[in-house]
Amino acid sequence: MSKVEEFNAYRAKMNEKILDQNNLVLKRFFNLDTKAYQDGALDKKTKELLGLVASMVLRCDDCIAYHLGKCYDLGVTKEQVFEVFSIANLVGGSICIPHTRRAVEYWEALEEENLNN
Repeated sequence: MSKVEEFNAYRAKMNEKILDQNNLVLKRFFNLDTKAYQDGALDKKTKELLGLVASMVLRCDDCIAYHLGKCYDLGVTKEQVFEVFSIANLVGGSICIPHTRRAVEYWEALEEENLNN
């Protein structure tokens, strides 16, 4: 199983377990998150790029991988992703460098998966 497939499978499995508990607050939070990234005054692509930079500054590797996958699906280019990385490192400082390394690795996995499909 590829890195991308493994991440997506784990995320789906665990989200299902969380949502199966029928906790109203968690369900509303998940719904709010879904709705926040829909087209509005800003398009989905811009919102995912914003989510990516915020996730990098907050240093959440799962969130980074999720937003990278969405960005890839929305047609974000490698050059655009690296501009996001530069902004994240500028805002977040050198503590973001390890997360940038893992983000580059995940982006390459997305590219490789696309070549193989």
